[in-house]
Amino acid sequence: MKYDDASWHYGGKFPEDLPTGAGATHMGMLIAWLFLNGFSTQDDPIDFDGLTSRTQTPGEFVMNDLDEKFVDIFLSEEGNAFVQSYFQSATAQYMDDYTSILVKDLPTEYHVADTWENYDLLKPAIDQRYSDWKNQSHPTSQPKKGFLQRLLDRFSK
Repeated sequence: MKYDDASWHYGGKFPEDLPTGAGATHMGMLIAWLFLNGFSTQDDPIDFDGLTSRTQTPGEFVMNDLDEKFVDIFLSEEGNAFVQSYFQSATAQYMDDYTSILVKDLPTEYHVADTWENYDLLKPAIDQRYSDWKNQSHPTSQPKKGFLQRLLDRFSK
């Protein structure tokens, strides 16, 4: 499942004065949180050293390493379940958090700077939403095998 794609944003009403990478900042912040908190698949072929070392911003990571896309195959089952609730559902709160913390008086959500300082401002809200989600919906959940490992397990039986 494709949750988001930068190309969906940098067309249409996208501000002409911004680089296309500004269409990836909002999803990059959440993806960085997911990867840095262990919700990538165990057999993840993506190298996210640029995130752990902070030599690459969250939006740059999406643009350069994820082909501008936010897709489910790189996340664990628990990571996907959280994303479906927090980012994708009809009652999703991610963009509300993103807007209230980072957008504030900026002209659009695309004007948020793709920086680690902004990630650090948003991170506590994501931490809290995850904690609330886990306590309400998944009190005993544990990280599970990644997509590719489950697929290999299925065919090795």
